[in-house]
This record gives sequence, C-alpha cells and structure tokens, in this order.
Amino acid sequence: MKKGFLLFAVIAAILLVSILLAGCQASGSTTIASNVNQQTGISVSGEGTIYVTPDIVNIQLGIQAQAATVADAQSQAATAMNNVLAALTANGIAQADIQTQNYNIQQLTTYDNTKQTNVPTGYEVNNYVNVKLRDITKAGIIIDAVTAAGGDLTRVNSVQFALNDPTADNNQARDKAMADAKATASQLASDAGVKLGNPISISESEVSPIGPVVYAAAGAVSSNSSTPINAGELEITVDVQVTYAIQ
Repeated sequence: MKKGFLLFAVIAAILLVSILLAGCQASGSTTIASNVNQQTGISVSGEGTIYVTPDIVNIQLGIQAQAATVADAQSQAATAMNNVLAALTANGIAQADIQTQNYNIQQLTTYDNTKQTNVPTGYEVNNYVNVKLRDITKAGIIIDAVTAAGGDLTRVNSVQFALNDPTADNNQARDKAMADAKATASQLASDAGVKLGNPISISESEVSPIGPVVYAAAGAVSSNSSTPINAGELEITVDVQVTYAIQ
C-alpha cells in the first residue's frame, strides 16, 4: 500500500514539473514576439539659421544710492530716478515702454575684527527699470540722457537687441530646418537602397534669437562723451528632430 502511494506521488510531481516548464516556454516565446514587432524608420535632425536686423532694444538701467540712514538713501534714489524718468519722457519714451524690474533696500555691513562680527555701516537703495526703445538708433542718446539726469547714482546693466515680432523670422528658420532634415533623410534612404516615406514623428527645440548684449559700466559718463551702440544682427536658429517612415 505504501509503495503504491509513493509511486503515485512521484508521477504527480513529474507531471507538475512538466506543466511548469511548458508555461515558462510559452511565456518566453510571447516576449520574443513582442520585441520583433517594432516600427522602423530613419531618424534625423535638421537645423535652420537666419540672420536678421533687430528692430527694438531693451536697456536695463537704474539708480543705486547709499547713505547712513534708510530715509536718506531712499530720498537720494527717488530724486535721481525721477530725473531719469523725466529724461526718458523728454526723449519720447512712452510710459508703457518703461517697466520697473527691481526695487530693493538692503543694509550695508562691514566686518569688525575687534567685535568679531558684522556691524552696520549704512543702507543701499536700488531701483531698476527696463526701457524698450522702438527706435534702436536712439540707444546711445538715451544712455547719455539718463546718465546725465541720474548723475553718479546711475547704473546701466545691459543693452539687448531683439525683435518686436519674431514670428515670420522663426517660420523662415523652421522651413530651413525641415528642408535640412529631409535632405539628410533622403541621402540616407538612397545610400541604404530604400524609399523614403512620410514623416511619422517631428519635434522641435526651443527657438530663441541670439544677439549681441552690450554691458555698460556703472556710473555716469563724461559730459563731453557720447555712447556708441551698434545693433549688429540677430541669429535665429531652429533645430528639429524628424523620423521618416521607410516604404
């Protein structure tokens, strides 16, 4: 009786192992099939670059005043900035093209070796605006006017040329990028002896004009000097990534 039961147990174990092995083989064959079923194509990148003349210029300028008290620093900064704003208005800059970018008040300190700590020495007030010039030929004139109005408290951070509406120029650069991508894909298809199909995937990198940025020194310029500002050209580049089907 015991021998019969033992034989039955061995046969059952063999059957169970066989079933498990068959399941593993079936599962493995499914994975292989899924890997084989993949879409093929030709993936390329294209670049389009154009050069254009800017039609606006943004000048970041402002006032920096220091004094022993907050009230004195604020008073000096307010007087100087009002003079700067008046100079901008006198030169035909609209209020809509003058925007405050930063205003802050901070305490000035110095390290005291005796006390082994920082001690206050005064206060500093900064007031900066962004000025958009729609006549880029007036950039140097505006800088001269505001430095004369604000005196030694004047600060000019940067002069950056741009396009008021870059849509048409971006489209032109994009057309060149797509043409560049197609030319590359066509050559690859020809070299491989296949026929190029339609695009099945297109992506584009961020478009941003690159142009000269002029950084001006802090402080007022000499009364007998003028500020030469050259607009130069802006570089607009569009990058695309395209995948074409193979027919």
